Amino acid sequence: MIDDPTLRELFRTESAEHLQHLDEALLRLEKAPRDKALLEEAFREAHSLKGAARMLGLDAVLTLAHQIEDVLNSARRGKQVLSAANFETTSKQLLELRQRVSAALAGEPAAGPVPERAQAAETTAAAIAVEPVDAGPNPLPEVPFRIESVRVEPRKLDVLMTLAGELTVTKTRAARRLAEIDALCEFCDEWRRAAPRHQRPVTQALVSTERLGHIETLLGHLRTGAAEDSARLDTIAGELESGIRQIRLMPLSNVFRLFPRMVHDLAREQGKEVELVIEGEETNADKRILEEIKDPLMHILRNAVDHGIEPPQAREQAGKPRPGRLCLKASQTPSSIVIEVGDDGRGLDEPAIRRAAAKRGIATEAALSAMTRAEVQALIFASGLSTTGFVTDVSGRGVGLDVVRNNVERLKGSVQIDSTPGAGMTIRIRLPLTLSTVRALIVEVNGHPYGLPAECVLSARMFAPADVYTVEGREAVSHQGRPVSVAKLCDLLQLPQARGPDSGRGAPGAAPCVLIAPGGETFGVFVDALLDEREVVLKPQSALLQGVRTVAGTTVLDSGEICMVLNPQDLLDSMRKRRAVAAAGEAEPELKSKKVILLAEDSIVTRTQEARILATAGYEVVTAVDGLDAYNLLATREFDAVVSDINMPNLDGLALTERIRREPKYAELPIILVTSLASDEDKQRGLEAGANAYITKPAFDEKILLDCLERMT
Repeated sequence: MIDDPTLRELFRTESAEHLQHLDEALLRLEKAPRDKALLEEAFREAHSLKGAARMLGLDAVLTLAHQIEDVLNSARRGKQVLSAANFETTSKQLLELRQRVSAALAGEPAAGPVPERAQAAETTAAAIAVEPVDAGPNPLPEVPFRIESVRVEPRKLDVLMTLAGELTVTKTRAARRLAEIDALCEFCDEWRRAAPRHQRPVTQALVSTERLGHIETLLGHLRTGAAEDSARLDTIAGELESGIRQIRLMPLSNVFRLFPRMVHDLAREQGKEVELVIEGEETNADKRILEEIKDPLMHILRNAVDHGIEPPQAREQAGKPRPGRLCLKASQTPSSIVIEVGDDGRGLDEPAIRRAAAKRGIATEAALSAMTRAEVQALIFASGLSTTGFVTDVSGRGVGLDVVRNNVERLKGSVQIDSTPGAGMTIRIRLPLTLSTVRALIVEVNGHPYGLPAECVLSARMFAPADVYTVEGREAVSHQGRPVSVAKLCDLLQLPQARGPDSGRGAPGAAPCVLIAPGGETFGVFVDALLDEREVVLKPQSALLQGVRTVAGTTVLDSGEICMVLNPQDLLDSMRKRRAVAAAGEAEPELKSKKVILLAEDSIVTRTQEARILATAGYEVVTAVDGLDAYNLLATREFDAVVSDINMPNLDGLALTERIRREPKYAELPIILVTSLASDEDKQRGLEAGANAYITKPAFDEKILLDCLERMT
């Protein structure tokens, strides 16, 4: 059903037109099945109807329209001639399509499932499509990866059952202690009643001595019993926690086995030969880690195949074996799990990374020149950075590896890169053994405790005011002979001014500074005091804190104080923003006018929805009903980008792109083609026409379009 009343009415009108025109074209095609103009018209109607259905999430309509479009597309490309059997089948599908559209408009489920033949056609067509970087190579439901069941050895259950029994016994003992305390309180009440104020002091003293002795005996018994119960409860609680943690541990093979097919299909799509080697899949990890690490590993593997490993011919010319080697390896240390993804491909192009980072404003030229090799390599995790000139759904959009970093850090882990030009690259992910506890350095700011994950802390040192100097408008200290940016933690957290450097321990005026290195880039934060380093139980964020940056979770200290554990990567992002402000000076930023997008789309539903998306994102949108209309509008004002469908009447998107590129004044105008035509041939045609981006998806994702526009404009 269609919830939005405006879109529902637009789809009612548009679908009726498409169905009618499609029906008429098919009737004429029965008499002239080789007529290219009729084939093009019928294909365009089915394609437009499918696009509108996709935009509104009408899967049943999309599937049937896709099947009809598939048959017509094969005929228009000369791969087959439509037969009587084709027309008979298409006629039945068109009738079913009308019923599905009527059901969607009425808000009712259509009777019966989607025909199996249509499902097969949809799957076949989607299998050859180029999928986006955040999906697998085959069409899969976009649902979170979850492990719904856990196999448990009976031995482990027996241990937990025994512990549960001991916990019941200890609970009974604690109840008995409470009864003894009640008896002691009652004895004290009797004593108070038995010794009225008018009694002689000597008699009262005798009574008090006898009763005090009895009370002392009871208290000693209670103290001993309570100490035993407390010790036993500590032991049972620790063993229960350990037992439950062991039950949640599962082999990484549950995730690793998802990737061989993905790597095989992606390599085949790109004409590459890739051998995936998996090692250490028997390594155990927490169930939640298995669930959350799938997407980061998928991004890394896809980028390795797409960007890292060269085509067979290029590898032979470089003296390498034709098949590229991709290794997925897991191992365990006493405190963490290490997952490595390595390839023997071309490695990172560091000069290209520097150019892309400067172009995107991720870092200034001066800052880039001061960066170490590791810091430059770590820039590939920055959002929006891509060294690929032509954007497709597989690569070049500058998304993917920033997702890797964010997901890994959400798991309280870290990610590092080791790349050698021409020899390959290894991405190393380090994760904690468990997510229920974390080792944290507890610091004090403005009288309140805060936690910093210990795995990201390099060291903590005392720095005097004279040790702090200015580099490019930002404060820094020297660490291992290099300048490291520093800031007060209270400033990064946007808290009131800290008490001052005198609160630190050390020389007069010195203050403690914690040096942190999330993801390879080092920075420092000044705090009021260093309190402790300890293992803390990390509680998930409450609803009130879910929208608060820098907070990874909370814990309760032994003192009863609530301590927020901070996210080092968010602190680094805040530090980068301070650098940008310092580099720009104190001048007021000029108000920027809205960027103007020319949107060419013949489907009114798709055009309306895309225009809404762009307008909501802050763009001014000028719409065109086809390619010719768009080309005429292009001369009326300045545009920052063109977003166009391909299959349109009068002038299609490819012809529009070619015509725009023929004019020198539009040479730098970004052009994004948004279409469901997803074969390698279609993508190559888009590249040759002069498009900057070619986006195809089996289900429309507005983030891809917005990411492309943000990067290009």
